[in-house]
Amino acid sequence: MNKTGIVIILLCFLAVAAVVLWERRKARKTMEEIEKMLDAAMTGSFSETNFDESRQSALETKFAHYLSAAEASSRNVAQEKDKIKTLITDISHQTKTPIANLLLYSELLMEETLPASAKANVEALYKQSEKLRFLIDSLVKLSRLENGIISLSPQQAALQPLLESVVEQYTAKASEKGLSLQMQDTDAFAVFDFKWTAEALANIVDNAIKYTEHGTITLSAVSYEMFARIDISDTGSGIPESEQAKIFARFYRSNSVQKQEGVGIGLYLARQIISGEGGYIKVASVPGKGSTFSIFLPK
Repeated sequence: MNKTGIVIILLCFLAVAAVVLWERRKARKTMEEIEKMLDAAMTGSFSETNFDESRQSALETKFAHYLSAAEASSRNVAQEKDKIKTLITDISHQTKTPIANLLLYSELLMEETLPASAKANVEALYKQSEKLRFLIDSLVKLSRLENGIISLSPQQAALQPLLESVVEQYTAKASEKGLSLQMQDTDAFAVFDFKWTAEALANIVDNAIKYTEHGTITLSAVSYEMFARIDISDTGSGIPESEQAKIFARFYRSNSVQKQEGVGIGLYLARQIISGEGGYIKVASVPGKGSTFSIFLPK
């Protein structure tokens, strides 16, 4: 092979090498631009005007359009959450006074000397007003949790004060029905939000009182290596096995308890609170012998 041929081969090789290097440099630049876009998107500072599209590949352009759309969608979601927050606040504020007045006037009427039929109607009015108050309060709390308006703040703490606060709140209600509400002392601790975990426990205890005609309701806690368990046990009517997976659904009520007060949202709210803390709830029940609701909280 003569020198001319060798020179041509070398020139071709150099040209190919130059093209390869140029393509690699172009690809690297494209990846760097995409990486910048992702960094900007993660910090919330992305703007398509930050980049010169005339020097970007078609992929970069499409990616920029996608991130712009995602940013707009994120802003829309934030705006919708603000609207929901305002709506929930308005509902809570606007309904509080009328419901309080309904309860007050119903109580005043019950103190009057009324015919038996009128007295029964007033008592029914009071019960329905109380049911409405509970329903609206529960829905407002649930909406705030589900929309992130209220955030849980779990902290490591002892469970004894938590159980004591719930027992203190419901002792009078249990006594009115002839039930005994008891608590076993414990030195267990867990990571939980005191206020909202107390709300979850209160809903379960309230249900236990509601569906127990005689006997005892007991609160206790057991500590394990990785978690703590709170048990709320009653001697009530129990829950059929076929319904145990359904009772935590929103507004679910068994046909066997339709005649009793309740709206079917307490257990659903309790589960939302506990799962938001990294825990979970399970139930064990035997119809006619009672139920035990177990709340598992991380330590």
